[in-house]
Amino acid sequence: MSGTSYQPVFNASTNNLHAQDRYEDVRDTQFYTPETEPLELHQDELPAGAAPPRFMGAARHDAGNRASFASSQGSVPTVVGDDYEGSTDALNQKSRGFYGLNYDDSEYNASQPAFDGRKTSPTTSPYLNEKRSSFAPRPRSRRKAIIIGSLVALAVIIAAVVLGVYFAVIKPKQNDDSTSGKTASGASADGSSDTSGNSNSGSTSSRVVISGGDGSTVTMFDGSTFTYTNKFGGTWYYDPANPTTSGARPQSWTPALNETFNFGQDPIRGVNLGGWLVTEPFIVPALYEKYVNTSDPAVDEWTLTQKLQADGALSDLEDHYKTFVTEQDFAEIAAAGLNFVRIPIPYWAIEVRENEPFLPKTQWTYFLKAVQWARKYGLRINLDLHSLPGSQNGWNHSGRLGDINVLLGPMGIANAERSLDYIRIIAEFISQPEYKDVIPLFGITNEPFGPTIGEDAIQRYYLQAYNIVRNASGTGEGHGPWVVFHDAFFGLKQWAGFLPNADRTQLDIHQYVCFGAQSADDYGTRVQSGQPCSTWGAGQNDSMTAYGMTHVGEWSLAINDCGQWVNGVNLGARFDGTFTTSHFDKTGDCSTYTDYTQWDAQWKADMKQFALQSMSALQNWFFWTWKIGNSTVTGRPPSPAWSYQLGLQEGWMPTDPRDSEGVCENTDPFNPPLQAWMTGGTGAGQIPATAQAALAWPPSSLTDVADIATLPQYTQTGALVSLPAPTLTASAAGTTSVLSAGSWNNPSDTASMWVPVATCGYLDPWMGPDASTPACPSQSATARRREAYAPRAGITPAPVPSS
Repeated sequence: MSGTSYQPVFNASTNNLHAQDRYEDVRDTQFYTPETEPLELHQDELPAGAAPPRFMGAARHDAGNRASFASSQGSVPTVVGDDYEGSTDALNQKSRGFYGLNYDDSEYNASQPAFDGRKTSPTTSPYLNEKRSSFAPRPRSRRKAIIIGSLVALAVIIAAVVLGVYFAVIKPKQNDDSTSGKTASGASADGSSDTSGNSNSGSTSSRVVISGGDGSTVTMFDGSTFTYTNKFGGTWYYDPANPTTSGARPQSWTPALNETFNFGQDPIRGVNLGGWLVTEPFIVPALYEKYVNTSDPAVDEWTLTQKLQADGALSDLEDHYKTFVTEQDFAEIAAAGLNFVRIPIPYWAIEVRENEPFLPKTQWTYFLKAVQWARKYGLRINLDLHSLPGSQNGWNHSGRLGDINVLLGPMGIANAERSLDYIRIIAEFISQPEYKDVIPLFGITNEPFGPTIGEDAIQRYYLQAYNIVRNASGTGEGHGPWVVFHDAFFGLKQWAGFLPNADRTQLDIHQYVCFGAQSADDYGTRVQSGQPCSTWGAGQNDSMTAYGMTHVGEWSLAINDCGQWVNGVNLGARFDGTFTTSHFDKTGDCSTYTDYTQWDAQWKADMKQFALQSMSALQNWFFWTWKIGNSTVTGRPPSPAWSYQLGLQEGWMPTDPRDSEGVCENTDPFNPPLQAWMTGGTGAGQIPATAQAALAWPPSSLTDVADIATLPQYTQTGALVSLPAPTLTASAAGTTSVLSAGSWNNPSDTASMWVPVATCGYLDPWMGPDASTPACPSQSATARRREAYAPRAGITPAPVPSS
């Protein structure tokens, strides 16, 4: 969401209502980033208790599309099929190997080499024939030849009989067993056995289908089956005898999970699973509509959980986890030509403290299911820590609407220490060797609001989180995940040169065009002007050189703020003049953009071209989001431009994202590969000591606190918590065994957790930045600076700490 300035609404339920009088309302500020030019700002005052817009900011203030330094590069749209090399082409030059030669996968032969279709017949020289005649041996008796010929004829007859039996009897049986997939001895994928053999002898042999392609039958983990459809040469893979083996491939052109994904060359084409494990009102409206007509509607997961608990209906949340995203979604995502999923999880997937009402730990159970599903269908995961204790941005998707309490205010350091512990716990789990193929990316914090928190505090926090992850994983390619930093709304240019020689980090920026001053321009007009190409293309390329691996963690097809609760519960929309916080003249009717049943073929074609331009410009991306749930009022998704799945079903999303290659002319290409240290090669992890010292943790001050020694802080004496590992059952040759899975990668990482000092009083972690500081302040930053985490050189399996 580069350049999108939006500040949380101050919730009437908090005890800090005067906080908004002290701090500048960031909704009314402008981000001076590479993606934005200063413009006149609207003054939006959100009412207490109203849900803030998820994606607002500078972009919501400009006319139509946001200007950017990319626009000055003159990127212009072209039509698919032009001779221009697209922005993704520069990142992924077409191979002349098997995959590159078979770009057309209509025959599913991408794994086979392409050959010239012209046939040639061998010819011989007449002079060679004459030579053979001249030097031929004298004729011999034919008796021996006749005997040999008879024996050969007999052998041919015997072979014909054997082959006839094989193809008439044996081969059909094998085909029935294999179902066109790979097989292995053992139980079936759902734990059952397929037996065959001589019933008289009483012996049995068991075979299981462990892999298959388009048209094969898949047995899901719940025992049900479906027909796998993947027109791109993708193959699923699950071996019940070795359930952590990775062999699936989502498409013919994407490396299988047991092959190297070359970031910067292999494009990320992903989708978010938003609203699943961290609920949002506009994504799952049915959960929130139950309370919308009350005097105190649920506006975030905090208030939703409170109301569900009061009604004895907390099981509604787990029902949502069970049904909103399932195994079949992962198969569909691979079939859509996508290769990554970004999965937001909340901190309460690990634990809750004090009076936090969230349903704890259940989300982790479903994340582990997602890992199994991703492994089975060849998808890679970007695990994103979406919500921190106290809130890193004050928006509803951080868990609680209201104030920022991470790195800001009297509980800013305490909440940050607690958050870093959760980053450590997750890093220890996913750095274990069995997860390196399927979870290559770890977003340590989603959208910390840097303009309010401050750049110094954000950078120190990022370095400390990086060191924590590398202490858990070790350093170098193959050792744990890449560490993903959100741009914190400072823009891409601001991060150039951050942490030189850091081992495998990526910069994440979120790009939207829908929250600016509203425009009547429809998709066709925007496509004609090439809005996505001119807004984003050059900026992404430049960051790939100036910073390193850069991706777009969120974007959508929305071109205005229409959609139920896109801006927040009961907040209305600027486009139709119903926005409740400040006056906007009506630009148009939102039903034009929300009732997709009325969209004609041209409208959908324009939307698809807008999507292709966006994909081309953004290059490495995750669409927000895979699906929007149905409204209980209309029975349809009320924000259709945000749903990739619906777009595929209704015809406005590209069925093959490769069609975006070359759509935007690339006037400022990035030339791969990335430097060796950026990808875990030579020099990786060798951050200069001066850079480390300049960003030592913790900070000595915050933007609103001159000396953190005056703040209440935690002590590092708490019992270590770890995430529960999955229970994996391996079945083979008629036997079943339970595999021992771990939760902790580095046995040397034994430091305790940060917890309150028993004799001190503490503020509510969610109180807000203006609450009075309690008694019992902490030591000075220098006195309490902990021993720095140091990246490790390798990985050693470790015992599991007690949960």
